[in-house]
Amino acid sequence: MAEQDDSFEKTEEPTPKKLEDARKKGQIVRSKELTTTLLLLFSAFALISVGQYIASAMFGITQRSFMLSRDETYDIKHMFQILEMAVLESAWPLIGFIVIAMIGGIYGSVAMGGYNFTWSSAAPKANRVSPMKGFKRMFGLEALVELLKGIGKVLVISGMAYFALIIFKDEALHLDVELYPLNIFHALDMLEWAFLLLVVGMVPIALIDVPFQNHKHNKEMKMTLQEVKDERKNAEGDPMVKSRVRRIQYQAAANRMMQEVPDADVIVTNPTHFSVAIKYDQDGDRAPVMVAKGADQLALHIRKIGQAHDVPIVQSPALARAIYYSTEADHEIPQKLFMAVAQVLAYVYQLKAYKKGKAKRPKALKKDLPIPPELRR
Repeated sequence: MAEQDDSFEKTEEPTPKKLEDARKKGQIVRSKELTTTLLLLFSAFALISVGQYIASAMFGITQRSFMLSRDETYDIKHMFQILEMAVLESAWPLIGFIVIAMIGGIYGSVAMGGYNFTWSSAAPKANRVSPMKGFKRMFGLEALVELLKGIGKVLVISGMAYFALIIFKDEALHLDVELYPLNIFHALDMLEWAFLLLVVGMVPIALIDVPFQNHKHNKEMKMTLQEVKDERKNAEGDPMVKSRVRRIQYQAAANRMMQEVPDADVIVTNPTHFSVAIKYDQDGDRAPVMVAKGADQLALHIRKIGQAHDVPIVQSPALARAIYYSTEADHEIPQKLFMAVAQVLAYVYQLKAYKKGKAKRPKALKKDLPIPPELRR
């Protein structure tokens, strides 16, 4: 019972396949705090970089719009000229600000989890409208963490705002004695740096949220021992099915080899445990080829086919084992066995000539054929 309970506990790290399947469903690690912080940081730096140009453009537009001559007040086309001037003067600074802020927003979105586009996240799901699921989200650990983050943001940003007021208090109080319009640009400059200070207060919250989101995502992706076994089984295939496939493949290979046995020049046997059939085309450019091999029952089957088709059978246990273990079907005999195989073939050819009355009876084949030690089994 204990083992059965353990198999349903999510104690195993997620496999690459589990993570890839989750990614396809849109389940990737994200940090809203990191996205917001990067967007605001890029916006702050963009404001510092091009804020002066935006302010200058706005000041010029405002000044030109309210300083009209008598003739311009009666000119109907003047409004459109002012609008064109406003667009031309403010377009490039505003575009620069928008582009920099957009880069920050995009990078913040893909900084954790990378780019991922899927329609699975947009598909309607029953658990999103389930009251019980909603209740758990409202009062669960995640809701508590979000509440603590919200309180932390309020405290940190309030502290940074107070810090900014202390820094710029004297400068702000003396703006009224500065020359116009320099005091306006000075005020905008202070606002830019104050905004940067407020954004910097978000950095610690993002640094805390990133590892929390990683931990949360990893916990959600963890698998039970049974899920790991099922995934491995699906990936590798059912053992029974694989065994059946191997058996069918073996039978098909054996059938192909048996078809080659009748054309073999000689069958070398162990004499009971191994049999190898060798064929040599004297007019071809290949060395002797092992066309079939088998052990135990398959070896006996090879010998029966050979006997039925008058294929010479030679007993040489050492050579039969050496060829069986070193050569695959339809492959040439290893070069180190050429001498031994040549002696066997010479004996067979002489024996065939003797049976036809064209030669004397050959001497018995040597029992100790030249087989290298490394090929002996």
